[in-house]
Amino acid sequence: MQLKDIISSRRSVMPVQYNQNPVSKETIMQLLEAANFAPTHKKTEPWRFKVLQGQSQADLGMFLAEKFKQTATVFSEFKYNKLQENPKKAGAIIAICMQRDPKERIPEWEEIAAVAMAVQNMWLTATNLGLGGYWSSPALISHMHEFLELNSDEKCLGFFYLGYYDLPSPERIPGDLQEKVTWL
Repeated sequence: MQLKDIISSRRSVMPVQYNQNPVSKETIMQLLEAANFAPTHKKTEPWRFKVLQGQSQADLGMFLAEKFKQTATVFSEFKYNKLQENPKKAGAIIAICMQRDPKERIPEWEEIAAVAMAVQNMWLTATNLGLGGYWSSPALISHMHEFLELNSDEKCLGFFYLGYYDLPSPERIPGDLQEKVTWL
């Protein structure tokens, strides 16, 4: 597949769409290797990833559900169950984390952007391999340092859910490019 075709066929594939086919460690390593080639200012390479499979996915679901129960102003049994079950539907989950440059040589937003580019590299590689992906940033993201045992200079930016799926994704037609570009 040509790069343009990979880019235009990339979709958000939700955990509910995944079949139960496992995602191998070798496949996950291909994604992580692609991520490691993302551009980064001053070569800070701020991306950090934590891979969850099997029991750690179930543990994540329980952590999210219980944290929701503790912090929600209005409790929803439906949301509690969804938070608990969704992680178990994925073939794997990659926690998307960032470690800030200790010298803070560049603005934080540039390091967040570098992590996002690393995720885009993973996502395009996943698309090329026929693997669905979805970047989730749950409302409980500020509590993830507890579950992921992050250092004080690290933060979690979300979860990249991965899984194989059977049904084709609908065609995506982006908005009019002319409305987004100004030539000077």
